[in-house]
Amino acid sequence: MGLDTGKPLSTLHEKASYDVADFAVPTGREEEWRFTPLSRLKGLHEGVAASANVVVQVDAAPEVTVETVGRDDQRVGRAYVPADRISAQAYASFEKATVVTVAREAVASKPTVITLTGSGQGAAYGHTVVRLEPMAEAVVVLDHQGSAVYADNVEFVVGEGATLKVVSLQDWADDAVHVSHHHALLAKDATFRGFVVTLGGDLVRLSPSVSYDGPGGDAELNGLYFVDAGQHLEHRLLVDHSKPGCRSNVDYRGALQGQDAHAVWIGDVIIRVEAEGTDTYELNRNLLLTDGARADSVPNLEILTGEVAGAGHASASGRLDDEHIFYLQARGIPHDDARRLVVKGFFAQLLEKIEVPELRERVLARVEAELEK
Repeated sequence: MGLDTGKPLSTLHEKASYDVADFAVPTGREEEWRFTPLSRLKGLHEGVAASANVVVQVDAAPEVTVETVGRDDQRVGRAYVPADRISAQAYASFEKATVVTVAREAVASKPTVITLTGSGQGAAYGHTVVRLEPMAEAVVVLDHQGSAVYADNVEFVVGEGATLKVVSLQDWADDAVHVSHHHALLAKDATFRGFVVTLGGDLVRLSPSVSYDGPGGDAELNGLYFVDAGQHLEHRLLVDHSKPGCRSNVDYRGALQGQDAHAVWIGDVIIRVEAEGTDTYELNRNLLLTDGARADSVPNLEILTGEVAGAGHASASGRLDDEHIFYLQARGIPHDDARRLVVKGFFAQLLEKIEVPELRERVLARVEAELEK
């Protein structure tokens, strides 16, 4: 960590292009791909996967406008430029995009739920744009279900003084493959609350990112994941502070159980020279419930200015605390029940931040079902 006036120290985020040809086919030796089992991507990284379909259904709040548009719509691709080959492949391959718009000063009266359902083994590509005009407020849920090999990009454009809360639920079937980039662009004094829940799928790799287009932006990125035997769940975050007086907070927590359960969390925060007064913190915690599970956690903080309000990161991975289990057993609680209580307590603070009650209950039920295995 150090001070500089040039480019970020990391080279992971320097390349961006809409053209697939600008990105080499990954071999697994690249820093950004070294944790991902390429052989399980079913051709997404090579562009050779057979075509399929994911059905998109939207249950929108009355104050929200939903459109299905073509690739030539000017609102598509304005906030985010693909940063790796699969993201560029998804951008080059989607046929129709879903655009969700909340008008100026409108306050959505209920969550807008976008349900994406896979129905086959071939590869599908998608694109979603959520736009909040100045002073608008909305909650959006992305609910992924079924079986698919799916790559997509999601753009969140949050206007001046607007507030957007997003929950992305990956509740795929056991054989699904999902690679996705979520990018939030925050205008002056905009607020973004992103919550990722990853439970299903054979391989899921999500890359949430945030950038700022004016001072006063406030972003929180929260995540909860439960990894079973053989699953690979990977989350790669980037918060790029390029404007003064902005805030970000990252809190991702995962539980792992079973042989070859693998979680990967990469957290990159860049504070650029012009981003004076930045306040940022990122945290990742992993709970290893059984032998044979593996968690890789890599927090990175790059500070290019000496004028920050606060900056820090922390990462911890460990097993269930035997003392906690013993304490509960000593009070008459059976071992399996004690184990469930400890894991639910581990997730409790995050679960409270899911502001859609039925969704919070659904996630809690899925976590409890995982603990019964």
